[in-house]
Amino acid sequence: MNNTTIYGSVEQRLFGYTQEGIPVHEYTLINKNGLVMKVLSLGGIVRELWVPDKNGRLVDVVLGYNSIEEYERNPGYLGAIIGRFANRIAYGRFQIDGITYQLALNDGGGKRPNALHGGVKGFDKKVWKTFAEVTPEGPKVILKLHSHDGEEGYPGNLNVTVIYTLTNENEWKIEYFATTDKPTIVNLTQHTYFNLNGEGKIYDHWVLIRAEKYTSVNENLIPTGEIAPVEGTPYDLRRQIRLEEAIARLMSEYPNLKGFDINYVLFESEGNSEKFERFAGVVESEKSGIRMEIYTTQPGLQFYTGNYLQGFQGKYCQIYDEHTGFCLETQHFPDSPNHENFPKTVLRPGDKYYHVTRFKFLVG
Repeated sequence: MNNTTIYGSVEQRLFGYTQEGIPVHEYTLINKNGLVMKVLSLGGIVRELWVPDKNGRLVDVVLGYNSIEEYERNPGYLGAIIGRFANRIAYGRFQIDGITYQLALNDGGGKRPNALHGGVKGFDKKVWKTFAEVTPEGPKVILKLHSHDGEEGYPGNLNVTVIYTLTNENEWKIEYFATTDKPTIVNLTQHTYFNLNGEGKIYDHWVLIRAEKYTSVNENLIPTGEIAPVEGTPYDLRRQIRLEEAIARLMSEYPNLKGFDINYVLFESEGNSEKFERFAGVVESEKSGIRMEIYTTQPGLQFYTGNYLQGFQGKYCQIYDEHTGFCLETQHFPDSPNHENFPKTVLRPGDKYYHVTRFKFLVG
């Protein structure tokens, strides 16, 4: 496939085969300004994203691997779509209409295991039905997946569509759609790790998150149910701060932590709030001058500073260890089905799940 127009272009190639022999394709999107994104049909993984720095040089700002074998393992969920439910669910249990459902337990271990990121074989491990096109908005990849009733313990047949658009406004736009035939829970996000320098640690990045509250968690990273103010805590990122300082401040107050892994509350109440995109935050690199703004309809933003990257071998012979990348996962709150005061994640037949997130790139 090679469709070049004034709006950009798309190319497709065979990337490899899974252990089950399923072909995986890679789609290369180029917008009219020369930004480049490479996407795999496996997990909807964003493998490369090239953005111009302050000197006009293209920088690959996402972490990734070289081979399909590494992506099939992918313990850090690099670049992938996460579902059916992103983040953690305590003990892997929840109720809908008085019925208790038990999910696969793949996080935490010991006496307090949880369900994490959709289970043992979540959406990140699936090969999606994928096609691409060029539109006036920019080139896009459309990914579709059917998750059957009972998969990983979740009720209902769920049909999911995720659309990535590399817009001609230099945005990576992500749209999430889902429908079900039985009441279920849905919480979709994207788990790309960013490094706006393309290499090294993220300490010279400046971060701002426009959130006055966060969901406090216990030692197992499960929300306590309290929606707490950031005021007076090291989680307060409402003013731009260098990540090296922010992480040091956090670890000084909480020595057991290795960095940020917390959900910020962008809004709390149901209603029309989820229909409107809002500015959630910005990250900017001193070295490259690349600035990334985040806009979303989602009520939460999980900020994670790659605390548990453990020497993974990545692209360009790089080693990914702690603080070599960060995630900004727009989503609903962790363990939402078990907290009445959190925005709801139940999807019912006849309803449509829809959210959108944009990462907008600028050079400062």
